[in-house]
Amino acid sequence: MNIEGLQQAIAPAREHVVSHPLYKDLQSLEDVKLFMQHHIYAVWDFMSLLKALQIELTCVTLPWVPKGAANTRYLINEIVGGEESDVDEQGNHCSHFELYLRAMDQAGANTKPVTHLLEQVASGKPINTILAESNFPGSVKGFLEFTFGVIASGKPHVMAAVFTFGREDLIPDMFHELVKDLDAKFPGTLSIFTYYLERHIEVDGGHHGQLALEMVKELCGNDEEKWNEATSASIAALEWRSKLWSGVLGEKV
Repeated sequence: MNIEGLQQAIAPAREHVVSHPLYKDLQSLEDVKLFMQHHIYAVWDFMSLLKALQIELTCVTLPWVPKGAANTRYLINEIVGGEESDVDEQGNHCSHFELYLRAMDQAGANTKPVTHLLEQVASGKPINTILAESNFPGSVKGFLEFTFGVIASGKPHVMAAVFTFGREDLIPDMFHELVKDLDAKFPGTLSIFTYYLERHIEVDGGHHGQLALEMVKELCGNDEEKWNEATSASIAALEWRSKLWSGVLGEKV
């Protein structure tokens, strides 16, 4: 198998996410706020996958020694730089996750559950314990459990595939247009979120997207088993994203 074969195999699952009925059902500011309160976990676990890949593919211990292939070191370090310390709408450096939190605050979305999660993580509490004891919706809990299961596998090619094909470019243009329209109706409410979406279209749809594809190709190489594992994990990641979106719809009913 190769990258084209993987993309072909996951195409039905990807289309199911991109055409999910959630997007057409989001019509109001309150709807978008609810979406953000679920989506923030996908933004956070995306950053966790990114750092897990950096740990696996580069040297992050002392004393430093060369680790892995130079190509994969370059690919992951380039992506880390952009995702962890990009620029906000005012030109200040921040991670995409912190930018999203600011967007939620501006919109009036509830950030308490996710900030409490961060506090627990910072205190050293294991993520599996945090999730088991949480009151998160089942869709959120399952989504995060899947991601951290992938991380725990210790398989860089699987992590890279989930990172690459479960990306934020799954959000279609129609949703971006809805957010822009609502921001025009409620000035100063969704301008940061609009910037976040535009920034992701620019970064993930371009340079970072290509780097991520190259990383998957480097890590799978000519190993058919790795390609099969990467494909299965990508499909599972897309299925969990679809469940996450369905969870938003479930709360709207």
